[in-house]
Amino acid sequence: QVQLVESGGGLVQTGGSLRLSCAASGSILVFKAMGWYRQIPGKQRELLAAISPDGITNSVDSVKGRFTVSRDSAKNTVYLQMNGLKPDDTAVYFCNAINPTAWGGVETIWGQGTQVTVSS
Repeated sequence: QVQLVESGGGLVQTGGSLRLSCAASGSILVFKAMGWYRQIPGKQRELLAAISPDGITNSVDSVKGRFTVSRDSAKNTVYLQMNGLKPDDTAVYFCNAINPTAWGGVETIWGQGTQVTVSS
């Protein structure tokens, strides 16, 4: 079973930056896609950005220009660079992977999350 482990969260002031990491226990190139999400207590988990096996990235309008997803395949790690952080960005951040299964389906794998707190 592939595992994902996020790291890099913490407390930062408004306008600051953080880089989150999502390390996989195996090759990330087998995944159909990997994504970064965040969740505020009481709200639904929100997709922020995703990266395909070909390295194509996409992000939602609310973070475009501030958040960038990237990867290092040699390290089996995907990153989320977050700049210009705002208090509204305070949340638990998760990465996930869409993993093809042996029987032809897919499964979604989630990491445990990392807390990001932006102070005003």
